[in-house]
Amino acid sequence: MAVIKVTSDNFNKEVLNSEKPVLADFNANWCGPCRMLKPIVEEISEENPNVKVVSINIDEEDELADEYNISAIPCLILFKGGAEFDRCVGLRPKAALTEFIGE
Repeated sequence: MAVIKVTSDNFNKEVLNSEKPVLADFNANWCGPCRMLKPIVEEISEENPNVKVVSINIDEEDELADEYNISAIPCLILFKGGAEFDRCVGLRPKAALTEFIGE
C-alpha cells in the first residue's frame, strides 16, 4: 500500500477514522533526516498491509503540527483506534520502526 498524503481535509478520514493502525510521518521537504527516512517509510508501507502509512508535511499543515505538538521532525506517531498510541522522533533504522509499529 502506498504512503497516503494527508492534509487537514482528509486527516479525520485517513487517520482518526481508520480501522487499521496508522503510522503518521510528520515531515518537511527541507529536512535532511526526513528525506532519508522517506524510503524507509515507503518500504514499511509496502511490507505491512495491516498498517496504514500517511505523510503529513508540517509546512503545509501547520495546524495539524500544532495540534499534535510536533516540535522536532521527523516525528512518527502511531495512531490506534483514532488516538495517539505512541510516537518516536528522529531518524530511525527500518528494524526499529518495524518494532515501533509492532509488526
